[in-house]
Amino acid sequence: MTPEARIAAAIEVLDGVIGGMPAERALTGWARGHRFAGARDRAAIRDLVFDTLRRRRSCLARAGGGAETGRALMIGWVAAAGRDPENVFAGTGYAPGALDPAERARLAAFAPEAVDECVALDCPDWIAPMLRRALGAEFAAVLASMRDRAPVFLRVNPGRGAARDAVTSLAAEGIGTRDAEDVSCALEVTENAQKIRQSGAYMDGLVELQDLSPQAAVAALPLHPDTRVLDFCAGGGGKALAVAARGVAEVVAHDADPGRMADLPARAARAGVRIATAAPAALAGRRFDLVLADVPCSGTGTWRRTPDAKWRLTPARLEELRRLQATILDRASAHVAPAGHLAYMTCSLLVEENRDRIDDFLARNPGWRLDGDRLFTPLSGGDGFYSALLTRGSGAA
Repeated sequence: MTPEARIAAAIEVLDGVIGGMPAERALTGWARGHRFAGARDRAAIRDLVFDTLRRRRSCLARAGGGAETGRALMIGWVAAAGRDPENVFAGTGYAPGALDPAERARLAAFAPEAVDECVALDCPDWIAPMLRRALGAEFAAVLASMRDRAPVFLRVNPGRGAARDAVTSLAAEGIGTRDAEDVSCALEVTENAQKIRQSGAYMDGLVELQDLSPQAAVAALPLHPDTRVLDFCAGGGGKALAVAARGVAEVVAHDADPGRMADLPARAARAGVRIATAAPAALAGRRFDLVLADVPCSGTGTWRRTPDAKWRLTPARLEELRRLQATILDRASAHVAPAGHLAYMTCSLLVEENRDRIDDFLARNPGWRLDGDRLFTPLSGGDGFYSALLTRGSGAA
């Protein structure tokens, strides 16, 4: 496919997203209907779609406004990239149709100085006050960083080898990496990230894909050889695997939807660690030295990876998530042994999902204390992520 044909395909996918379809589903649907497109074409179209969704408001503004369509977004994306839309929207071959007079007029009328800050930063208006509360003086810098693609990080599994072994193995297959600051087992991928899942280092369990922020959060947990750990919202099991790699006594993974853990036994076997999975009934009466609750959240910290989620989130959905987070905190805390710890985590930047949830929990539950919390932002390299560590008093019920 030509570059212009890829843009035409991205327009079709974006129209599906604007119509309410999740981006991944829209991309899958397009690929099934266009089986002639090769892997490189599909990857390029996906990049175009995601790059545009990260900058959805500013792309429409750069196109001069008007109705939001896939075509308008791509006109804005082309113009913002410094290319002349006339040369792309040529109406020849498989290129998108030629610009009409109204589109030309809107492009000509664009005035960058008139663009609102939230539009320029691609931030939904309704959530901006909450993000300002959370980020303070870093609001603009964080939102600007989330208009770009997220870096790819790996966690080196010490049970399979050292970081230098991973670097050497990956380099032999053309995958470039460099050490990530402050997290000893983390590598940032600098070249050929798309090859990771087919690499020997990955298939042999030497490395796992995991963002830098949760790696740092897990590395800070109080884990010892005799620690018994419950990952209460395990999902795919990334954090359970990172905990197990620390050499603790026991790791049990649980999720409200057991299907999310379907791949975990194979992942644990590849990593050379033992992780038990448990249904809710199997946890009855059990207590652990540390319970980790990475709860469902708005995902505001991962907007670089799931940019369409930025535009799907609503105040009603956020409130629903806040109620669910409080419920999960209460349920997870019941499995913490006296003097044990509860690690609360989200991939959200919002105080409303983070410190507010902790303060509410402490107000409802005497005998617990907050030992510390931290908000990671994309300015520190990884995704936005929050982690708080609570300790249960020895006499708490």
